[in-house]
Amino acid sequence: MTRSTATDGLSNDDQAILDVERTWWTEDALKDHAIRDRLSMSRSQYYRRLGALLDNDLAYKYDPLTISRLRRRRVLRRKARVQGRFVGPVPR
Repeated sequence: MTRSTATDGLSNDDQAILDVERTWWTEDALKDHAIRDRLSMSRSQYYRRLGALLDNDLAYKYDPLTISRLRRRRVLRRKARVQGRFVGPVPR
């Protein structure tokens, strides 16, 4: 599958963000350096845009493995934050 066939409506910047997220670990540089060098954006901008891409169907069509992996990690982080906390009225 060529990645360009499923990208109608997904910006080049969004594609580049997904490309960095998919491949940063294969490079010798730190992820922060890959973000700055390849995308010319700050970490906070990167993660804000990446978070928005997780709920974007076009992003899923472009890179389903990366989006699925990140969605699973998001669910696990949310569960970890809530785990062990009592939700509901305080027992008497």
